[in-house]
Amino acid sequence: MRCPYCTSVESRVLESRLLEGETSLRRRRECGTCKNRFTTYERVETTPTVVVKRDGTREAFDPNKIVGGLMRATVKCPVPLSEVEGIARDVEAALSKRNVREVATTEIGEMVLERLRYVNEVAYVRFASVYRSFSSIEDFAKELAKLSP
Repeated sequence: MRCPYCTSVESRVLESRLLEGETSLRRRRECGTCKNRFTTYERVETTPTVVVKRDGTREAFDPNKIVGGLMRATVKCPVPLSEVEGIARDVEAALSKRNVREVATTEIGEMVLERLRYVNEVAYVRFASVYRSFSSIEDFAKELAKLSP
């Protein structure tokens, strides 16, 4: 690692700390030549997951889109933002563990619904109605029947 002050390659690590749920590393360094201190960050480079949409178009996976959809589904529901973000992180982690390059939006939607079902039933039905394109009251009734014990 080159020193940003004198461009020397001689440096030593003073402190290392895990960040962002242990997916990146922050290192505090000291230059061996000029003695200035600087911070570096390390992150594992992964291949991006591509989402295949219903119309066949492809785009990079963005967990913020899951958060946005869940925020709309949880309006006026007692679901904390941390829970919504946790669902998005869980889905992202599950996709990462599968090590797939492409994933269909239908798979992502099912993964979200699977987790949302146990968080809030109203939000679950709202999300399902948009995700599964409910077109009649019967569609709602069928989904509600699935939730009944």
